[in-house]
Amino acid sequence: MAVRNALVHKARLAMTVFAVCLGVAFVSGTLVFADSTAAAHRAAASRDFADIAVTVTAREAGPGAAAGQQPGVLDDLLARTLADVPGVAAVRPTADGSAVLNAADGTPLRVGARWANQAAAYVPRTSGTNGTNGTNGTNGTSGTDGTDGRYPLVAGRGPKDGGEIAVDRGTAAAGRLKLGEPVTLATDGPAMTKRLVGIVTTDDTRVTAGGTLVLFDRATAQQLFAAPGHYTGIDLAAAPGTDPSELARRVAAVLPADRFEVTTGAAQAAQQAVLVGTLTRGYEKLPLVFAGVSLFIASFLIVNTFTMLVARRTKEVALLRAIGAQRRQVARSVLLEALLVGLLASAAGFLLGLGIASLLPGLLGGDLPRGPLVIGPDSVVAALAVGVGVTVPAAWLPARRAARVAPIEALRTAEQPPAGRLRLRTAAGLALAVLGAALLVSLRGAKDASEGNLRSAMLGCALLGGGLITLAPVLATPVVRSFGRLTGRFGVAGRLARENVLRDPRRTAATAATLMISTALVTGLATIGNSAARALDHRAAAGLAADYVIGSRSTTDGVDAAAVRRVAETAGVRAASGVTDSTLVAGGAVLQVAGVDPDAVGTVVRLDVTSGSVRDLGPGRIAVSATVARERHLSPGDRLDARMGRAREARPYTVVGVYRDNPTALDVLAGRAEVAPDSYLPGSVQRILVRTDGSSKAMAERLRTAVGNSPLLKVQDRDGFVREAAGTMGDLLAVLYGMLAVGAVIGALGIVNTLAVSVAERTREIGLLRAVGLDRGGVRRMIRLEAVTIAAFGTLLGLAAGLAGAWAVGPLATGAVEHYAMALPWGTLLLVCAASLVIGALAAAVPARRAAALGPLTATAQG
Repeated sequence: MAVRNALVHKARLAMTVFAVCLGVAFVSGTLVFADSTAAAHRAAASRDFADIAVTVTAREAGPGAAAGQQPGVLDDLLARTLADVPGVAAVRPTADGSAVLNAADGTPLRVGARWANQAAAYVPRTSGTNGTNGTNGTNGTSGTDGTDGRYPLVAGRGPKDGGEIAVDRGTAAAGRLKLGEPVTLATDGPAMTKRLVGIVTTDDTRVTAGGTLVLFDRATAQQLFAAPGHYTGIDLAAAPGTDPSELARRVAAVLPADRFEVTTGAAQAAQQAVLVGTLTRGYEKLPLVFAGVSLFIASFLIVNTFTMLVARRTKEVALLRAIGAQRRQVARSVLLEALLVGLLASAAGFLLGLGIASLLPGLLGGDLPRGPLVIGPDSVVAALAVGVGVTVPAAWLPARRAARVAPIEALRTAEQPPAGRLRLRTAAGLALAVLGAALLVSLRGAKDASEGNLRSAMLGCALLGGGLITLAPVLATPVVRSFGRLTGRFGVAGRLARENVLRDPRRTAATAATLMISTALVTGLATIGNSAARALDHRAAAGLAADYVIGSRSTTDGVDAAAVRRVAETAGVRAASGVTDSTLVAGGAVLQVAGVDPDAVGTVVRLDVTSGSVRDLGPGRIAVSATVARERHLSPGDRLDARMGRAREARPYTVVGVYRDNPTALDVLAGRAEVAPDSYLPGSVQRILVRTDGSSKAMAERLRTAVGNSPLLKVQDRDGFVREAAGTMGDLLAVLYGMLAVGAVIGALGIVNTLAVSVAERTREIGLLRAVGLDRGGVRRMIRLEAVTIAAFGTLLGLAAGLAGAWAVGPLATGAVEHYAMALPWGTLLLVCAASLVIGALAAAVPARRAAALGPLTATAQG
């Protein structure tokens, strides 16, 4: 019976299979992608270190050491010493560091990539020099043709002096860099201009994972990243038959343990694979979010589909009961049918997931290591578990309903559900909705977004959403009738559409629920995101008095003192003040510190001081933000024991002021002279706050010129800084529109399914309407208006649920984001409404065409 019913209703079940297939595909595709990417990372990292048995590096300089100072000396003398260690076949010194390039149009190249831009020294065989790569560089193994074996040339030649560089093929393409042209780049100081003489290729995972590669000659690399005649590391190759671990022990025995660190190539490969995998692991989350949304929405489609199928087979089930079928056999038949659907959806979803897994590397940036798809048992089991685990439980309620069909039902037409059942549903829905609303209202007095408050908010939203879904059949009648004025404008077809939608409120509600869920998610998240962005905009704008902010792109870069003076001397600049950033470790917490000139605070930083005074900043005296003061119970005059940046020991600091949270002032404000010795990069500042006579494109260009057009630095006007401080909404919008698209596809399937069943059930009715004068266009219009009405009903409920959830989160967000106030994203809301109506109209296309194709006599006879 299960097999027969599945085959007979294959067209109807195909839509359910497709809906579940989407969720299964996202889950299995994500797992296959994760396994494949991890395997590719390991393979690429193994290739990177295939010819390296052991690497010797100098231990990190302790706190208080000068910039670039290393306790160990990696030079040619040490390299010769290591060459004499038994088991060493070859010694290759390296000098590496980081560098950022400008593209041909002057913009920084690949800033913000998963890996910093890398630089390495190019080592041709004939010169015996060492190579370095951009951010992380090593020396290459020389080829027999006088080239660096690690970096095969694609065009040009290797760099021979300090005025030349080579880059990898991906960097050249991304920056539109051409051989012979000048390229602007910087390491950790002023910008430099060098001529591009070569383009190479590489399999280094640090480059294939999104970074860039710059190659220098040996002397230049040593000068930039170590010291003349010195290196940042020495790689050793093992003689045949020598175990790398044993070689590492021999090397460690001849070196002072407090000055040098010895690491095997295998350990480095494993560490690099783990690091790259960690940086790219976030890509696994987005597909899983879509999978969860699609499966949750699909469960409503499954319930609705099997409910309609059971309703259509009432007489058939009653006949089975009349000839002896037991209730559990009827229920088992429906569940087995669902099992077949789940297995088919799992198989199709798994195959579709393989396609998703193969496309994800390109969709996520194209810089991920490539390799064959790795299909592990986890992905196969997950596909089966998800497909069957969603489909069978969702069919349980329809199966129970089928089992309750009495044999006498074979003698009469199936009736509408009794009113008592609807009254019970109304009571349950009201109870859930009231409980959820009460829980959300109770949060209006919340002061912060604590874990307990967040759990309460999520529970309240879930209860309210569940209540609306339960009440949807009850709400359908008044809401749809209120649409009557609009549908009535379409004449008889509009009035018939309204009555047809109201004929079975349960079916209407179940169909609309798919669109309701996706609409609620998009509406709530978009409203919260828009409100938070506006609050952050307000906070950033209120805290910044400067017209321009010149800052480094990472904590490892800085602005040299000479550039600060040049900015101050630029025409049109009224004031320029440097800010040095560092950290303050107190009680296990890490606070961000901004070191400023106390006399310039009022000029370039606008602080709202709630207590004390920031004019008292000085040695041992700091000011803290309101959040830090609240969390640590600090007020002016209190003492805070903390360790600043690179300092080894904690020291006492006296709080002299408390100010409202300010992205420019960070968590803690201190004097620049005190922060500078223990900053991220001693001797430099991380930001320059500039007051000018006015903002203009010419002013921005003069400021860029003053800092040497360095790709390490960014020049932002006030509006640009505020947008960055508030955070971009691009990623959130991508997630929102993705959720909307997933919900829309499944919602459209639900509408198509419902209308198809409805048309089949009303075949005779449609024939009679055609017989009394309703033309084909009127039939099509009636079906389309039914679909649009259902879509509008689901969208309305979704908007209500989403806005209620966003309103409830307001007090929690206010505690985390000052000035938070609910601000509706009208553009997104209008887009959601328009998209839902269009989806309804498109979903009705096929059922409307089929209904219109029915002739009066044929339809009456079939009915």
